[in-house]
Amino acid sequence: MAQNSFQHKILSEAEFKKIASFIERNVGIKMPIEKKLMMQSRLNSRLKALKMESFKEYIDYIFSGKNTDDHELIMLIDAMTTNLTEFFREPQHFDYLRNVVLPEYAKQGRTSVKIWSAGCSTGQEPYTLAIVLSEFIRQNSSMLRGFSVLATDVSTQVLDKASVAVYDMQAVAAIPKDIKHRYFLKSKNEINPQVRLKQDIRNHVEFMRINFMDDDFGFRDTMQVIFCRNVLIYFDKPTQERVIKKFMNYLEPGGFLFLGHSETIFGMDLPLKTVAPTVFQRI
Repeated sequence: MAQNSFQHKILSEAEFKKIASFIERNVGIKMPIEKKLMMQSRLNSRLKALKMESFKEYIDYIFSGKNTDDHELIMLIDAMTTNLTEFFREPQHFDYLRNVVLPEYAKQGRTSVKIWSAGCSTGQEPYTLAIVLSEFIRQNSSMLRGFSVLATDVSTQVLDKASVAVYDMQAVAAIPKDIKHRYFLKSKNEINPQVRLKQDIRNHVEFMRINFMDDDFGFRDTMQVIFCRNVLIYFDKPTQERVIKKFMNYLEPGGFLFLGHSETIFGMDLPLKTVAPTVFQRI
């Protein structure tokens, strides 16, 4: 038998609770006991990478101060955050942006808009936003002339993938052919065909690591639109409200907040009014 074979380690309930408490305290994501097997599976890869023999050794390493540069804490957060996304997900939001929000800003005489994709995962949402904005400008050049998209996530791993902007063909299968032709380059590899966003569309998107639990997000720009979809569902209600209140520091009066289809601000004390399903405008 090979000496370097790795056997998966078992995570005890006490070890799970210690890591789950850390994740909730630092990232805001609640981890019920039902997530124990998922945590065990994902963190076994970290034990293997660090050549560790037990979760006890791993926890001691994280919390004892031996992990001086916080690198492993970031790797832990990366491993435990869920990243489910796709191009043009929940298309009614992009329709509302195209048909209501952008014409409204153009009518006000604005020549450019800033959009924040908060919780951008592997980049499909911010690149979709950049495509929608580019298409709007292409068809209405007299109304809007410029835009920028800030794309943020807590996971450095997904941000690295997003900034490369390379995706499997399956990821763009449902995108209309003319859009694919205009904004994507196809690889010549026939065995593993992939696409990449063209440079001119990538130039509109800036990636940045942000943890919603931080008091200061590290930028000063005021946004006209914030997309934060299917992220808040991982937080409890008080944390959701605290995060959205922080968003208000970066959303201008009259600006729009888009949430995921199962997310709500009902019962929260926020300067927002509902203008469409899961679309809110700052008062």
